[in-house]
Amino acid sequence: MEHHLSYPWLAEVPALNHSFLLEDYNEATESVEVEKMVFLQCDCDPMDYGHETAWVSSLAKADPRIAGIVSWAPLEKGEAVRPELEELVQINPLVRGIRRILQSEDVEFCLRPDFVRGVQLLADYGLTFDICIFPGHLPNVIEFVRQVPQVKMILNHIGKPGIKMGEFDPWAEGITQLAAMENVHCKVSSLATEADHERWTKEDLKPYVEHVFSCFGFERCIFGSDWPVCTLAADFPTCVSTLEELITGCSEKEKQKLFRTNAIEFYSL
Repeated sequence: MEHHLSYPWLAEVPALNHSFLLEDYNEATESVEVEKMVFLQCDCDPMDYGHETAWVSSLAKADPRIAGIVSWAPLEKGEAVRPELEELVQINPLVRGIRRILQSEDVEFCLRPDFVRGVQLLADYGLTFDICIFPGHLPNVIEFVRQVPQVKMILNHIGKPGIKMGEFDPWAEGITQLAAMENVHCKVSSLATEADHERWTKEDLKPYVEHVFSCFGFERCIFGSDWPVCTLAADFPTCVSTLEELITGCSEKEKQKLFRTNAIEFYSL
């Protein structure tokens, strides 16, 4: 029986409030040659997370480029989440990590002892953790990460700085502190999405990109398309070409790390 996935947050984003399927992705990537891809959970109704993961697992049979899945899990259950993590990885061998959209939680959420314990358990299953936050969450997230040094983590969308408003600090200081922890990587994605969707320029993004690379280096930065959310401000090829222009002067090896090898290593593809 077909199961329709529910994404409540899309009610507020009409431009994205419709189905995006594999054929749409293939059309959107156009001239960009995508060798592998990692699907990240899209904040469906928590009751649906198993269905979402199973659906993407089935898509991978049709398109083997889908090499990894980052799922959702009720990590705030602490020790009690073990059965769900075990079931998730046993049924879906492509699951490589868990993401929680902490930006929609209060800033104290990530420091709840049961949540911290749930994230610590990911190490037992070889799973990574994707951090999705707003800059206001950074101080507590830094404290949270310090409690989970055994789990590989990656910050999504460079921490969503207020590019549109030209806000740099205290985001920049938070990034510096987060990068000091060697288990943390940074996903360079959704840059234009945080700028003015209609009038953003490469120069608007430049200081943020430069700061991220100065902190994490090419060793710990990974390209992320954030498709289809990126389409609010830029199409897929533009996201790629803009980042390429912003890192002009890097070596071919550094470019390979950013667009390919770092993701393969981080997500164990």
